Parts: sequence; C-alpha cells; structure tokens
Amino acid sequence: MSIDADLTERDRAVVNAYQGGFPVVERPFEPAAAAMRDRGVDVDATSLLETIRRLDERGVLSRFGPLVNAQEIGGAASLVAMHAPDDRFDEIVETVNGYREVAHNYEREHPRLNVWFVVSVAKRDGVEEVLRRIERETGQETYNLPKLREFRVEAKFYVDGPLTGDEHGDGGIDCSDFGPSVEPTDRPTLSPAERDLVLEIQDGLPLTETPYADVADSIGRETSWVLETIARFDREGKIRRLGVVPNHYALGYTENGMTVWNVPDDLVDEVGPAVASLPFVTHCYERPRHEGVWPYNFFAMTHGRSESESDRRIEQVRETMAEYWDVGESDWDTLFSTQILKKTGIRLRERADANTASD
Repeated sequence: MSIDADLTERDRAVVNAYQGGFPVVERPFEPAAAAMRDRGVDVDATSLLETIRRLDERGVLSRFGPLVNAQEIGGAASLVAMHAPDDRFDEIVETVNGYREVAHNYEREHPRLNVWFVVSVAKRDGVEEVLRRIERETGQETYNLPKLREFRVEAKFYVDGPLTGDEHGDGGIDCSDFGPSVEPTDRPTLSPAERDLVLEIQDGLPLTETPYADVADSIGRETSWVLETIARFDREGKIRRLGVVPNHYALGYTENGMTVWNVPDDLVDEVGPAVASLPFVTHCYERPRHEGVWPYNFFAMTHGRSESESDRRIEQVRETMAEYWDVGESDWDTLFSTQILKKTGIRLRERADANTASD
C-alpha cells in the first residue's frame, strides 16, 4: 500500500535528493545537508540522518547505501522466461523458486511465456546448467534471454515535492565529488579485502554519523581504505550509485510494464540510447530473440503511479521508437506483472568468492 501521502516535505526532499551521489567522506551527512540547504531545504546533518533512519524504519526505503553492480563483481546472471500451464502453475513455480540461484521471479501477462525469473550464478558458464536442471524437473522448456547490451539501469523513483525529477529531466543532488581522488584499475578480480567490503555493504551502510568508519571497523580495515575503495568501485562501475534506495511500491509506483520490441538489428545502436534517455525508463537492454517463440530483441521497463501514468509513459517509448522506424502493432508488446513469485535479491557471496584472487 502506498504511504506517499504520509511523507513530510523534508521526507520528500530527502527521497528526491539522494538516490545517488551521496558523499564518500568520513562524516557524509554534513556536506550532504549543506548541499540541500544550498537548494533551499532547511536541514542539518543530524536531522538528515534522522530522516533517512525514520524512512528506512517505515519501509519507505529498501536500504541506504550502495547499489552493487553484481555483473562487475563476478559470475553471471540472466533473465529467463518459461510457460507454466494453469493446472501446473503452482507446482512449476515452487520448483523454480526452490533453486537458490533464482533471485527474482514474476508472473507476467503473456499468452505463452507467463513466468519470468532471474538466474544468478558464481561461474560465467553456470546459467545453462541451472536451466537444464529446471527443464528436467518441470518438463517445461526455458528461454534464456541474457543481456547482450545494457543501455540504462537507473531505477530512481521521485515523489512530488522539493528537488523532484519530472518527465523531462532528473532530480537529485550530486555530491559524489566529496570524496577521495581515485583512479580506476583494470584488475578483473577482487582482493580478499575488497570481497569482504562488498559483502559488508551489499545490504546497505549503517545509519550512523560515520557509516564508512563503522564498515571499516567491521572488516578490520582503515577508514581511509574503505573511502578510497568505495569511491574507486563507483568509478569502475562495481557500484552503480550510492544513496537512499526507495521502496517504489511504498512510494506508489505500483504499475510496471516491461515493453518488448522487435527493433530492426541495424537500428539498435540508435534506438537504444534514445529510449535510455527517457528519464522514466528504469532498465533498457538488448536481448536475443527465440525463433518461433519470442520475436523481440529490445526490452524497456517503465513504472508509473497509476495505470494512466504507466500507459502514458509506454506511449512515449512507442513514440520514440517511431522516430526511427515504422512500428507495427505486431512489433511490440507490454508484459505487465500480475504477481511477485519470488524476490530475494542477487546473492553476491558465491559470485564474489569465485572472483576473488588469493593474496
């Protein structure tokens, strides 16, 4: 149920301000609050921390801290679709959900492919083995739809109020310059200390005045090392962004549509960035087709706070597509989710362990 209406102006400002770009300094709430005051929001470091803590306790936030980019940590993940007949639906879903490698699983509206789940594994070639086992147990074919290209992953959800984003641009404050100066590395593996850090922060940072120092104490490292490594992870893409992570259902974003498109192959390079530039598109990928079953090669996810808002955003995606080619009715579809079947998040421990070099 949406609790958007119960948010104060300060609550709304905080949600809108820092869905990314949070400072990476020993006492980050001080520069974060100062930046909000510069934008007309009356808040100090103590009240900013208290507001985030209260939002987290109420379930408005999923967590506070980094969004770790699992694909840059190690292993592999893939989106998978399958058909579960009505008379075996519960049985098949129970079997699929029984695999610890299955993270998210949704029922979606489609005449054939009605079960959509994500498989996350420690080894890059491990997805196919999991799917073979699922097929043997269920007797149903799976359709693997790995990411071929990523154009956008930016799931930000704004609320009406100060510092909000809109249909035409992003909201928020970027304080990512507050932090150590670092250079990215090209090392393909994690060190044992980096693995420990990833596992410590994957579910969020402590809601204290000195969250990075508290993380450092937990893993037995210097605070300066934690600050430098988190800042470097941000530069390297191991962390997508750092700040508050809203529970979008609590903010009223209950309508989500996965639009799928049969984009001409020679236009994907142009269409991808154009659709990704729409601020309400949260995920945008190229994925493979499956001949005779799945003709679509382009996925764009949108969210809305009402059915009409969701429909309007999907129409804007279609209009953007239509700037590049004559989009026919059979060239696209929208798969709305009808229920969440499983949502545990990506387990990083196995993936991080498998990609950690020995000292």
